[in-house]
Amino acid sequence: MGKSRRSAEPVVEPVDGGLAELIPDRERTRAWTLLIDGAPQSHVDLDDPQHLSFEYQRRLGHVIDLTAAPGKPLHAVHLGGGALTLARYLAATRPRSTQQVVERDAALVQLVRQKLPLDPNARIRVRSVDAREGLAKVPDGWADLVIADVFSGARTPAHLTSTEFLDEVRRALKPGGVYAANLADGPPLAHLRGQIATAAARFSELALVADPTVLRGKRFGNAVLVASDTPLPIAELTRRAASDPHPGRVEHGKPLLDFTGGAAPVPDARAVASPAPPASVFR
Repeated sequence: MGKSRRSAEPVVEPVDGGLAELIPDRERTRAWTLLIDGAPQSHVDLDDPQHLSFEYQRRLGHVIDLTAAPGKPLHAVHLGGGALTLARYLAATRPRSTQQVVERDAALVQLVRQKLPLDPNARIRVRSVDAREGLAKVPDGWADLVIADVFSGARTPAHLTSTEFLDEVRRALKPGGVYAANLADGPPLAHLRGQIATAAARFSELALVADPTVLRGKRFGNAVLVASDTPLPIAELTRRAASDPHPGRVEHGKPLLDFTGGAAPVPDARAVASPAPPASVFR
């Protein structure tokens, strides 16, 4: 009989970005939640990498599923690694994919590799550099998918919120490629509105997936922005988001542009980090 799950102990180690904690999942034998300075970052099930626990990661999983035909290998770039949850998911659902993960926190990468080892057959390369610096090293037109999920101190750094940053994303994407970003904001949603306007200045097709209470400005939370220059699978994305354990709403087209309320695209010169979440979010 295998070792009882209760024998697993939390792992607590300092990393470059703060204090990392790996907390064992009481309900899943080899599953862990990664926290940095108390803020949940990732959940990984080593026995079932297709299991996505966090609602925003489930929504990004839908984007991965709908980027190409089921099982088709992708070239993917992940800006922000955490516990490599989405890279593991993509490797499991799309074997033979080639992935580049850019995670600035080298000590975190080492901890994750040691305690939550990757499948040795997964073609995942991890670079410990700044996200924008790592993106600049991606060849022109290489990626089918770029996912941005970068937080420093629970805030997205300013230089990853601008039109110039999205110019780099577009350069790295193949024609028809997909960009997806995990955004976090709360009332009055000024950051989220600005990020939608910024993406609209660089991509012709947009969709936003979020909890309805977040979209109504009732609470702080995550929203997944999806962008491309080809039509997005709105109907299927809407169906999947609505059927999640925590149902999400999909906005697109004119209603999404109206949602910006006239917000202007954000250049490097005016970029600021995303707002810090209230302390109550992690209680």
